[in-house]
Amino acid sequence: MDIALEFCDTYFFDYLYSTVLPAGPAPYNLEHGAANSSMLDARAASSWKYEPATQFISFMPTDYAYTSQWTRDNVYRQAFSLFLITWIAGAALYFVASTLSYMFVFDKTTFKHPKFLKSQIKMEIAQAVSAMPGMAVLTTPFFLLEVLGYSKLYDSLDEQPFKYYNWLQFPLFILFTDCFVYFIHRGLHHPLIYKSLHKAHHKWIMPTPFASIAFHPVDGWMQSLPYHFFPFIFPLQKFAYLALFLFVQIWTVFIHDGEYVSDSPILNGAACHTMHHLYFNYNYGQYTTLWDRLGGSYRKPNEELFRRESKMGQEEWDRQVAEMEKLVKEVEGDDDRAYGHEEAVKKDN
Repeated sequence: MDIALEFCDTYFFDYLYSTVLPAGPAPYNLEHGAANSSMLDARAASSWKYEPATQFISFMPTDYAYTSQWTRDNVYRQAFSLFLITWIAGAALYFVASTLSYMFVFDKTTFKHPKFLKSQIKMEIAQAVSAMPGMAVLTTPFFLLEVLGYSKLYDSLDEQPFKYYNWLQFPLFILFTDCFVYFIHRGLHHPLIYKSLHKAHHKWIMPTPFASIAFHPVDGWMQSLPYHFFPFIFPLQKFAYLALFLFVQIWTVFIHDGEYVSDSPILNGAACHTMHHLYFNYNYGQYTTLWDRLGGSYRKPNEELFRRESKMGQEEWDRQVAEMEKLVKEVEGDDDRAYGHEEAVKKDN
């Protein structure tokens, strides 16, 4: 995350903090750049000295990097900057990935499903947007600790702990996070926790890509914990970390896109995750079916979901609804899984 922070510092935050918290009264004139002797004095007097976050790319600081009370190494500045990056970049990634998936992948026939809610997409987006600041606040301490050097993130490929680790880190990350997301997700279904945290996400019985982070903020944060713990336990190359972070966000959209292209016994794709939204206590996994199989919670997706003519047929819908409502009544004591299923009607979008 120090690479992202350096980029944002150079192209945005240096100017912001210099304007809001100037190291004044400023004796320098930024219009004349670093050639101005007073600007050179400010640079020399600064407690912060530039060191690139990575050897592979650098974002050279401008004069504004030296003209704020909060220099780049100020921990309060770093924390606030990381919060903004997490919030804004996370929102941008959510809207880009979800919108592209909705436009080019999502099966619009889902609108006619009897459990697709009126104005559901607007509600999914509203819930996601309202959760983003809270999730960003809770996530910021992990990113701050990384920037401060407490993680096992490394830069040079030569710093790998042993030969071929640069390749091994990817499956290791997947295996580690898949395991712990399973247990956290299953724990969120415990009766003492479910209604206060996770039930909000199960409002979306037939989710769209915009449901990917439509969580209670604590719920979304808890399910992200394995991703943030990993670089404090295992070495992880910095660019691999950024790539995996991007992959996680896209995968979360993928398993909510309603297009059942994967009928794999190993891969936990959109069809498997739809089983979870429909039938509640199956398929808690994130990437694979391994831990659901070991934990006795795996449910093979209905074969009808992989045939276009039957996927969105009335017979399949009626079967889904009957079983779903029976399970919800057994688990929750009523047939109103989450806030207003009386509004679930067929829509003509």
